Amino acid sequence: MGLMYTKLYLDFEPEEWTQISANPTTFQSIKENVSLEIMDTSTNSCRLQFKKGAKVNLLRVVGKFRLTWEDADLVE
Repeated sequence: MGLMYTKLYLDFEPEEWTQISANPTTFQSIKENVSLEIMDTSTNSCRLQFKKGAKVNLLRVVGKFRLTWEDADLVE
């Protein structure tokens, strides 16, 4: 399972992602090879590419966001 913390809210483009749950907040990719560029709390930029149907969980915790995903959902 992947895990990353960021101080910035991510924009999940509506033509690439759909929100499938509000509690916890979960987004699912609706296209193949969808990428997210995430700046972690140390300001390191990371680009992740997801398969169609991949899920990303977003949880707000004390001034930052916790992102989790299944490693099998990443495009290699």
